[in-house]
Amino acid sequence: MKVLDKKVALITGAGSGIGRAIACLYALEGAKVVVSDIDEKGGNETVQLILKDGGDAFFIRADTSKASDHQKLVEASIQKYGALHIAVNNAGIGGPLAPVGEYPIPGWDQVIAVNLTGVFLGMHVQIPAIIKHGGGNVINISSILGKVATATSPAYTAAKHGVIGLTESAAIAYATQNVRVNSIGPGYILTPLLTKTLDPATLGAIANLHPMARLGKASEVAELALFLASDKASFITGSYFNVDGGYLAQ
Repeated sequence: MKVLDKKVALITGAGSGIGRAIACLYALEGAKVVVSDIDEKGGNETVQLILKDGGDAFFIRADTSKASDHQKLVEASIQKYGALHIAVNNAGIGGPLAPVGEYPIPGWDQVIAVNLTGVFLGMHVQIPAIIKHGGGNVINISSILGKVATATSPAYTAAKHGVIGLTESAAIAYATQNVRVNSIGPGYILTPLLTKTLDPATLGAIANLHPMARLGKASEVAELALFLASDKASFITGSYFNVDGGYLAQ
């Protein structure tokens, strides 16, 4: 029997990178996967990868900063598969780079809306649905910047710190209702979020910030997300797990 057999999983930001890796691994382990992203092309490509490997998935475009889109996602998941058991709130953006005194206010608003408010809006509709269908779990993707900071990412840092606190609050609130809520803090992962914006020399310098002297792989984050979604993690809730090559140990 596969780890997530007969489970229905909803994953935001699944059109590439970490979200795609989680979606594909969940499908391989038996889950029916609802792939969501603002990028229709990437989201449909993820679905095709899953179908090619014999999995079951479909795509819904959604902007995670909008409450109505989260409602649509949950309703479509239940309409298609009859239930919702797992939600992974992964969608996120990097935003501008500048110190607080020079940071553009529209950039702040957008990063907070997607990276923090989007997680709240997701759980706001996901958790009642999960309870209604017998319980399950939520996994929120934070960051190493949920624990530490960089000088030029104030909005991203604040949002990712907030995701950890929000996760802990939800975990406590629903601990007796068969819903587990945990967060993951990736280090710098080799995804399009990095490769599309940074040159090779900068990527090499970032890799060397990690004691393991390399960037992480999306698949390595996905393996932890699989464990947390499984019954093997049945007594784990309200926790934060970093996947960072030793970054936070320094």
